[in-house]
Amino acid sequence: MKKFNTTGVCVPEEDYMVDLGGKLEQIKGLVANRSYFSINRGRQYGKTTVLTCLEKELAKDYTVAFISFEGVGDQGFSSEGAFCQMFLGLVAWALQFSKEPIEYIQAWENFQVDDFGKLKAHLTKMCRGKKVILMIDEVDKISNSRIFLHFLGILRDKFLLRKVNKDFTFHSVILSGVYDIRNIKLKLVNEGMHPLADKLQNSPWNIAVNFNVAMWFSSEEIVTMLREYEADHRLGILLKPVADLLFEYTGGYPFLVSRVCQCVDDELGKEWSLEGIHLAVKRVLQETNTLFDDIYKNLEASTSLYQLVYGMLMDGKSFTFNEGVPEIALGVRYGFLKAEGGQVAVANRMFETLMTNYFISKNEVGNIVPKLQGMRSEIIPNGRFKMKECLEQFSEKYAELYKSRNTRFLEEHGKMLFLMYLMPLINGVGRYYIEPETLSQERMDVVVNYAGEELIIELKIWKGKVAHEAAYRQLKGYLDARKESSGYLLTFDFRECKEPQSGWVEFDGKKIFDCRI
Repeated sequence: MKKFNTTGVCVPEEDYMVDLGGKLEQIKGLVANRSYFSINRGRQYGKTTVLTCLEKELAKDYTVAFISFEGVGDQGFSSEGAFCQMFLGLVAWALQFSKEPIEYIQAWENFQVDDFGKLKAHLTKMCRGKKVILMIDEVDKISNSRIFLHFLGILRDKFLLRKVNKDFTFHSVILSGVYDIRNIKLKLVNEGMHPLADKLQNSPWNIAVNFNVAMWFSSEEIVTMLREYEADHRLGILLKPVADLLFEYTGGYPFLVSRVCQCVDDELGKEWSLEGIHLAVKRVLQETNTLFDDIYKNLEASTSLYQLVYGMLMDGKSFTFNEGVPEIALGVRYGFLKAEGGQVAVANRMFETLMTNYFISKNEVGNIVPKLQGMRSEIIPNGRFKMKECLEQFSEKYAELYKSRNTRFLEEHGKMLFLMYLMPLINGVGRYYIEPETLSQERMDVVVNYAGEELIIELKIWKGKVAHEAAYRQLKGYLDARKESSGYLLTFDFRECKEPQSGWVEFDGKKIFDCRI
């Protein structure tokens, strides 16, 4: 029986996978055009799986050498000769599983090379009259090596000579990793991995064409995986609604899609309802895995990237998308930022929740959040969450603990304080997320799901009566979209002569609990 796989490469014979046919056809088109290119996406984005499937497809018409330098050790990069022999050995090993005759494979491995000049001549000989494809996986893990950069320069020079019919070389070269090798200076500068980083103005891979194939999974592609699963298990899964919800949470990030499905299949008793997907997402967000650890590490490694994402999620700031800005480029490379409507956005809802929780848990204001013991019985009687009582108690604690704080502190941290107050109350049973379409310095919509009930709270900063009336309309529109009859409005009023108040109001057919603090 097949399974959902989140550890290592996926293969169609053993694992449930989306139909990659459309993506493979696009990549094969680049190969047919003799292009050199890089596949650069975040960690656990399915790059190796795509390359493995691609290798199988290309082997029908080409000689394919799919290699990786990962795990070969530093000795292979100690000199030109050591690198050349290591490279030829890796190619020969990869070709062992091809249709090539043993004599051709041995010609790769047994040729003695001690410098790049002899390697260039040997490549010309081995590629003459053949369409040889070179694929190198995890290339950014060794792209700090001067020897490897020199090797890329050789491939570039041979590519250019082939253009004018003065050399034979690889038909196509595909590099795969997180960082785009064309922008290798970005990695070297930010990670301090190369003593000559500030002098590397020209990449040895500037011949590569743009790779614009969408590596994320669309809702339609997710359906193809679920359809195969349903054919095996006959559970009556509502394929399209489940796929749409998976995409809504994950943005099609391959690891997240597979991990949520794996959680439903293995840990939730195959509960493939929409509520089962909600529960699986919550459970996955609470676990420790290498992808989430990588996100935390990358945020902490770059102060400017941390401040950018923090500003977006916690302060409601917006930033124009420009990949020439280093911190934006880094976030895109790591897979948790994207362009949306010309602005920088977080790649998916799960990453939004993950990073919001991370910022909240480590924020400096955490030590002044009031203790909540003894309050749950009033807010959660009989297993139902009473948002009205939650807002009233938060209002009282807020006035008691923060009235002496300066306005600047409250403007920056008011909304976060509420989220920090809310999280311990819903942990274990409920979940929340911030609606990205409404995130701004003046407004934030928070959706809480507790015991199957959806509660919608709009957080606002007081900007006058006209703006407050507009907040009613905004909340009403959001309630309409969610098919809810009631909602909650929490307004932070930073005026010296403010009038705290709370109560239910009727607005255009909706019940709104208006709490101003």
